[in-house]
Amino acid sequence: MTLAAARPLPRVGLRGLFDRRLRTWTAMSGVTLLGLVILSAYLMPLAYMTATSLKDAAQMSEPGAPLYPAKPSTFQWQGQEYAVYKVPTADGVHEWALVDPRREDATFVDPAHPENGTIEWQGRWRTLEQAWQFGLQLENFVTVWNQLNFARLLFNTFAIALIGTLGTLLSSTAVAYGFSRFRFPGKNGLFLLLLATIILPFQITLIPTFAVFLALGWTGTWLPLLVPHFFANAYNVFLLRQYFVTIPRELDEAAIIDGAGSLRLFFRVVFPLLRSVAVTVIVVQSVVVFNDFTNPLYFLPGDQNATVQLTLFNFQSQYATQYNLLFMNMLLITIPPLLMFLFFNRHIVAGLTSGAIKG
Repeated sequence: MTLAAARPLPRVGLRGLFDRRLRTWTAMSGVTLLGLVILSAYLMPLAYMTATSLKDAAQMSEPGAPLYPAKPSTFQWQGQEYAVYKVPTADGVHEWALVDPRREDATFVDPAHPENGTIEWQGRWRTLEQAWQFGLQLENFVTVWNQLNFARLLFNTFAIALIGTLGTLLSSTAVAYGFSRFRFPGKNGLFLLLLATIILPFQITLIPTFAVFLALGWTGTWLPLLVPHFFANAYNVFLLRQYFVTIPRELDEAAIIDGAGSLRLFFRVVFPLLRSVAVTVIVVQSVVVFNDFTNPLYFLPGDQNATVQLTLFNFQSQYATQYNLLFMNMLLITIPPLLMFLFFNRHIVAGLTSGAIKG
């Protein structure tokens, strides 16, 4: 029996290696470019809101104003301040300060060379374009902060978000632990019924919930916004339950042999293993409670118990035409959730993907 001679591997020339690397680089560049385009489309509203919040009110109403925060350029000459315009001349467009406006001509001064004296220009100065220079109107932040009593609003919102998130974490963890570890009649049916509440519209339960809280006398307090969080959340229960089933039961058996009961087993053995998924629940739930508008609108009348989202609605009705102040309010509300996602992004991804294989 003879063996066929092994065929020699084809040699890859420099041209082939170059073409292969070029195709790889082109594919990676195309994907990166597509990602940057999509990212820019999502970040464009945020960038526009940030730029507008730092603009002056006069810039908002000026037709030729730039998109970035700016203020009209001025020049100090002989103890007085003059506006700077873009003046067309035979040798190009210059930015000159208008010191003596007249009907058919005007007198200018070159800010770059004021020692040359005045410059006479023929034409209608009202047709000239205003010159702008970069300038941030940080006074908008102070105005919004003082007018809205923003410190009080942030305290109310963070307190509600913190207490509500703590209640959601404890209750959802306990319910998920029960569904993953205990055996009882109708367990699967109850779990499916719990998951079915995810698709239940909020508007269906709004009126009955309001009637119950009104009968209890809780309207106008924080209780309607806090108590429901201590009765678990279907999405968080599902997320935590999927993680619990990945924890080996041998840990439970070893703890039981050492004399641990159900509560001690839960708090001393299982709960410390929930770091990634717990951070995910905390961040997501905190952002949901922080951005909640409907519940404070119905259950928190008055300014003392108001949250930032509810006050944004009232602020919009008062300052509907002052977009710089309105967008500054939006920017202040956007910063806390954005920071949470930036700092805990890795933990969120790890928590959402935990339990994805074994269910």
